[in-house]
Amino acid sequence: MCTQCGFAKGAGSVYCPSCGETTNEGAQVCVKCGTTLHSANEQKSKIAAGLLGIFLGGFGVHRFYLGYIGLGIAQIVVTLITCGIGSLWGFIEGILILTGNMNQDAEGRPLKE
Repeated sequence: MCTQCGFAKGAGSVYCPSCGETTNEGAQVCVKCGTTLHSANEQKSKIAAGLLGIFLGGFGVHRFYLGYIGLGIAQIVVTLITCGIGSLWGFIEGILILTGNMNQDAEGRPLKE
């Protein structure tokens, strides 16, 4: 936690998500660690991902939305093999996303509210 702003490491809009170093608002790369920086408009919505997981989780739609293509395909396969019972996996993940226990996309960007 930052003692000046109260944000968790890398959670603010002008901080590197990897090392927590202060960056310029328009910077595309962190000068300290070289991580690619992303703007807030590139962040995925936590609510959208959670609702996709709850309602379409068996098809892995929330995983595709977050950029986890392999896991999305795995969820489809598991749902088909188990005749739909595997869709509980996506439903549970949808709840975890909404409660904040899963809070990053495939590129490590935090989900926006």
